[in-house]
Amino acid sequence: MADVAELVKLIKKASVEATEATKPVQVCFGKVTSSFPVKILVEQKITLGEAQLIFTRNVTDFTTEVSIDWITEERGGGSGEAAFSSHNHKVAGRKKLIVHNGLVVGDEVLLLRQQEGQKYIVIDRVGK
Repeated sequence: MADVAELVKLIKKASVEATEATKPVQVCFGKVTSSFPVKILVEQKITLGEAQLIFTRNVTDFTTEVSIDWITEERGGGSGEAAFSSHNHKVAGRKKLIVHNGLVVGDEVLLLRQQEGQKYIVIDRVGK
């Protein structure tokens, strides 16, 4: 009976080792050490450059369109001429905005290492 239990343990161990040998997807943490070009120190072991990184929209600057519809506050000023009297402006429609979401030095990030460990996907910032 002890031989059967030992055999089961060996099979389980071999299974775990086989899975780990394929380097499945792994969650990692890193810290941005350079923002141009981007470099990330992963778990205080290795530094990754841009060639090894895939960035999600969460960690990049991007342009998007938004719909807006508002009226500015009444403001006046200037020399007292009619052109400078108190007034407001209507702002409406689709407008382009730039979202400044790029990584900066010191950002802590969440990464996924792709299977086989060739590329890392930068998912998002951690904390703050």
